[in-house]
Amino acid sequence: MPAPTSGIAVSGSASGADRLRPAADDPLWVKLLVCFSALSFLVLFLAVPLASVFFEALRKGLGAYVDSFRHPDAWAAIRLSLLVAGIAVPLNLVFGLAASWAIAKFEFRGKSILISLIDLPFAVSPVIAGLIYVLVFGMQGWLGPWLTALNIEIIFAVPGVVLATIFVTFPFVARELIPLMQEQGIEEEEAALLLGASGWQTFWRITLPNVKWGLLYGVILCNARALGEFGAVSVVSGHLRGRTNTMPLHVEILYNEYNAVAAFAVASLLALLALVTLVLKALVEIRVRRVTAESSRLPPQTEA
Repeated sequence: MPAPTSGIAVSGSASGADRLRPAADDPLWVKLLVCFSALSFLVLFLAVPLASVFFEALRKGLGAYVDSFRHPDAWAAIRLSLLVAGIAVPLNLVFGLAASWAIAKFEFRGKSILISLIDLPFAVSPVIAGLIYVLVFGMQGWLGPWLTALNIEIIFAVPGVVLATIFVTFPFVARELIPLMQEQGIEEEEAALLLGASGWQTFWRITLPNVKWGLLYGVILCNARALGEFGAVSVVSGHLRGRTNTMPLHVEILYNEYNAVAAFAVASLLALLALVTLVLKALVEIRVRRVTAESSRLPPQTEA
C-alpha cells in the first residue's frame, strides 16, 4: 500500500515518478551546486571585501598602520563614536524596554500608532532623517533662531550627531523585545500581582529576567548600528575635523584625500568592531537556544 502524501492531493492518475519527494533525495550534483553557489556568494561579497580592508590597511607595513591612529583627528573620531554610542544605546535601551513592556503587556488606545512610530526609522532613509533635524534645528529651521538666541548649537555639533544616531537606532531594542514579551504572555505578571507584588517588583523580578537575553541581543545590534551610522550623521555633522566627525565620516574624508592606508586602517577598526558584534550575537543566540531547550525539558507542574 503506498504511503500517504501528507495531505497533498495528486491530481489525475499520476505515476509514482510524478509524486512529491523530499528535498533530501535530490541528486548529489544538485546539493553540491547549491552549496558551491552559497559559499561562492559569501566569499565574493563578504570574505573578499573584508580581507581587502585589512590588506589595504597593512599594505605599507604595521608601522604605517599604527601611525594612522596617532593623528589627533583619528582619536577625536574614535572618541566621538564611542561617546555617541554611549549616549544613544542606553537611551534606546530604556525606551525600548518601556515601549515593549507597554505594547506587549497592556491594551491602550494608540497602540498601533506607537508601533508604527517605532518602525518609522526602518521606512525613512537615514539621509532624510538627518535632513529633518536640519529643518527643525538648523539656522533657517523652525527652532533655529530661538536656539541661536540661547547660544545652543545642535546642528554641526555633537548634540545633532547624537540625535541623528538615536533616531536611526530607535527600533532595535523594542523590535527584539516586543515579540518575545508577546510570546511569554502576562500570566506570570498577573500571578505576581495577585500575590501582592508591586508593579516595580513585578517588572524587576519577573519581566526583566525573562527578557534579559533578548534585551542583550537588541543592545548589541543597536550598538553596532550606532558605531557604523553614516547617512544621518553625515547630514547633521558638517564634517568638522576633530569636532563632529565619527569614524565612518573620518574614513570618507581620508579616502577622498587619497590617504588610503589611514582610511583603511580606521575602516579595519570598524570591521573588527563588527566582527566582535557578530561573535557576541552568536554567543547570545547559543545561550538563548540552550535556555529554551532546558526549559522545554522541564517536567510539567502538576496541580496540588
